[in-house]
Amino acid sequence: MLSRNFRLQKVGNMDWLEENYGFSTVGYSIDELVVIDVSRQGRNTPQFCEDLKRLTRDCFAPITAGGGIRTLEHVHQLLRSGADKVVVNTALHDQPELVEEIATELGRQCIVASIDIQKINGVYQVFKNNGTVKVGESLDHILLKCAGLPIGEIHIESIDRDGTGNGLDLEILEFIKHVKDVPLILMGGVGNAEHIIAGLKDERVDAVATGNLLNFMGDGLVRARGLAIDGGINLPKF
Repeated sequence: MLSRNFRLQKVGNMDWLEENYGFSTVGYSIDELVVIDVSRQGRNTPQFCEDLKRLTRDCFAPITAGGGIRTLEHVHQLLRSGADKVVVNTALHDQPELVEEIATELGRQCIVASIDIQKINGVYQVFKNNGTVKVGESLDHILLKCAGLPIGEIHIESIDRDGTGNGLDLEILEFIKHVKDVPLILMGGVGNAEHIIAGLKDERVDAVATGNLLNFMGDGLVRARGLAIDGGINLPKF
């Protein structure tokens, strides 16, 4: 699945994905692969874990996985299926104690905090449950709470820019003063290499995520990495 403003569209099934994107190859163009179960109804965690095993079987990049994590056992299932880290989103707001539990058992480096935001009337609003439920707290306050949790990275996605290819919303970066010591991944709007370069040239950004360059741009990831390196971004050459 690929989303645009968090509305889903089907790109292909697992057979199509393996045929068109051998992740043994894609893994050499990225530093990390993020796989999230974005099912809107009735998540099938065992099936997702089987798909995760198949998808990442030959991928040598680190794997981050998530989607609907509510228990420590769910975390263990993902890790047993090939994930190196897990993404928590709704649990950040509803079950902060679960974040503490994961960190106690597995270490904070295992946790990626995911925050979905949308600008409404000029103000960033935070959403949970696949972007369907407004949290009711400001982005600034949510990031302050994250600063007090044992997390290894923060992933912020713009719902407005998601899937548009119109570029990252870099204004978000004005709100990250509370978490300046936690690596930040920015997502939503990447449509070409220039967007990646613009994000990574800002010293407040540690990584940029994209789905568009994988699904619609053929060798877009390979070319984007090369252009970013040529543009002065400090990335290892594969």
